[in-house]
Amino acid sequence: MSLTQPEMEGCAPAGSLIQCFVIWTAVMQMPDAEPTVRKLLEQQPEAGPERLVRAAARALRLQVRFKRLTRAKLQDQPLPLILQDRDGAWFLLASLSEQQALIQRPDAAAPEALTPEELEQIWSGQAALLRLRARFHKIVQKFDIRWFLPELIRYKGLAFEILAASAAIECLALISPLFFQVIMDKVLVHNSVSTLDVLVVTLIAVAVFEVALKTLRQYLATRTATRIDARLGGNLYRHLVDLPLTYFKSRPVGVTVARVNELSAIREFITGAANTLVIDLSFTFIFFAVMYFYSPVLTLVVLGSVPCYMAVSFLITGPLQRRIEELYRDGAVNTSFLTEMLTGVETVKALALEAQMVRRWEYQTRDFVLSNYKVQRLMQLSNTLVQAIQKLTMVLVLWIGARKVIGLELSIGQLIAFNMMANHVSQPVLRLTELWRQFVQTRVSVERLGDVLHTLPEVSKAHKPLQRIERGAVSIRDVTFRYAPDGEPVLKDFSLDIPGGRMVAFVGRSGSGKSTVARLVQKLYIPESGQVCIDGTDIATLDSVSLRQNTSIVLQENFLFNRSVRDNIALTRPSASLAEVAEAAEKAGAHEFILEMTDGYDTILSEGGSSISGGQRQRIAIARSLLSDPGILILDEATSALDDHSQALIQQNMAEIRKGRTVIVIAHRLSTVRDCDCIHVLDQGRIIESGTHDELIRIPGGAYRNLWNLQKSELAAAETRTPAAS
Repeated sequence: MSLTQPEMEGCAPAGSLIQCFVIWTAVMQMPDAEPTVRKLLEQQPEAGPERLVRAAARALRLQVRFKRLTRAKLQDQPLPLILQDRDGAWFLLASLSEQQALIQRPDAAAPEALTPEELEQIWSGQAALLRLRARFHKIVQKFDIRWFLPELIRYKGLAFEILAASAAIECLALISPLFFQVIMDKVLVHNSVSTLDVLVVTLIAVAVFEVALKTLRQYLATRTATRIDARLGGNLYRHLVDLPLTYFKSRPVGVTVARVNELSAIREFITGAANTLVIDLSFTFIFFAVMYFYSPVLTLVVLGSVPCYMAVSFLITGPLQRRIEELYRDGAVNTSFLTEMLTGVETVKALALEAQMVRRWEYQTRDFVLSNYKVQRLMQLSNTLVQAIQKLTMVLVLWIGARKVIGLELSIGQLIAFNMMANHVSQPVLRLTELWRQFVQTRVSVERLGDVLHTLPEVSKAHKPLQRIERGAVSIRDVTFRYAPDGEPVLKDFSLDIPGGRMVAFVGRSGSGKSTVARLVQKLYIPESGQVCIDGTDIATLDSVSLRQNTSIVLQENFLFNRSVRDNIALTRPSASLAEVAEAAEKAGAHEFILEMTDGYDTILSEGGSSISGGQRQRIAIARSLLSDPGILILDEATSALDDHSQALIQQNMAEIRKGRTVIVIAHRLSTVRDCDCIHVLDQGRIIESGTHDELIRIPGGAYRNLWNLQKSELAAAETRTPAAS
């Protein structure tokens, strides 16, 4: 029974709600819901759509609620979201901004772009809210400052010590003004030198103790921040490596690096000034009470400056946030460009693109510098206004205070003490305005880092581990896959069976879907619909890590790490002996050239393996895959960079390589797939021909036969040119 069959589509609410539910699980990188829904339909044919979705949600460890939402509440919901239109049909809201809403109807081939007003006209107000159950809630909760609270609570002992030190510092700060008052009003008036000496010694002791406490507070704050940084950095990195491959494919590396770097800025805000400011502001009220005791009028003057500071912060917030967002965008573009240039520096040098790259860098740097200038100009304006308010307040305090001294309402000592306390009180208030600007920057950092943390990782621990692939039989059933929600399907209703222990090949033009099939088998891509099974088990129910440990892939471009050759081959089995490593290298045709290296298997490779040839990198990658002894081995253009001698060596060892496992070969060079048990020719995501080499070349006008004849002609022409050239 298909979810898109006519009888279901005839009932729009039922068909559209269930189909939206299935699409939602696919978008959220969750196990395919279609088999679960299909089974429930068979068991409960009379059940309503909402009941079916609730049952399917429970089976998939989801929580679902049907409720009415207002337009304002809609803005706060995590997307994608399932909504109901005024005709009772359901659709998926993929994105929502002030300018555009992107929706996907189950029966539409592509998403539909609407204005928010048009969305409001078609939407009935009803929504189906889906989220993971409590055990997975940590993964999908909206990222904000609360993400840091568990770590702050973990170190609450250190935080309490910091707050205690801050409280002691504030108490000591109250002593100095009182001592100065006594010196001015008592000591100087009565010429009491002995009292002066006692007070000065006490002030020195207070100053030393205050410096010691500030040093201790700074030490504790640095220690706490370092620990929190280490733990949060570890959590973020674990989340990052658990993200699906599609996340990294859809974003430049530099952009991701820039977003991850925002963690330090957020942590610094939380564990830095914001931490001590809590105590400082609390003691500000005590200072104001003491100041009020001295002079209510002067205290009101100082208090009157606080709303002025707040007004400056409030007025500057909107423009500052917009400019900071612009600055961060330009910074991410620069980081992305620099990462791209360094990664492709060989191409830059080979094509003599240095001048072009420098011009582009200068152009982008100009934008970044201009954005930074706008931010700094706003901050300087804010600082200027704050300083003006501060100085005006001091002048008013001195003017009114001096008049009170002249009128004998205050002593000189009281005025000096009051002025010292007023200056001390102004510091937390000024820091509060500075902290507000930092908060605006941190809020932007939170939004940027949220792009990483809002993305669901590959659900792994909830699934059963794959201990061992027994037969290696692969079954692909009605799979549809596209790279982007609004893109054309790369595969549509694709089906294929690969018997265990066979060696099969996929050939065809570039972009026909060959590599996509391989990545679906490894669960690197999640199909929009359909199933991929290994030995009869749907891989959607399997743990991703254990699945990939049992299925190895060798790519056309393989990344080698800045380690020894032995370490690179033994990445998946670090405990492997040198004999086992050498055996895998021998099967891959790499043993001979490795021994010719300076230090043999202990030779350190450069980053990416750029110190050796492409063919040598491919053979080391093949050896790496063979050492892990996978049940399914995928060779995706794995020998494209090999010379004829190395290629022949691999072909000679192929009988040993394929022994006891399923081998999937993806190639453009047809001579490498002649001995495969079955060859599938793909075109535009469909299999157009299947058979052995001998069967396919006998098909008149066949795609494989045409490719074979074309490659034979090119080879013959090359052989004819070689003697002539010599």
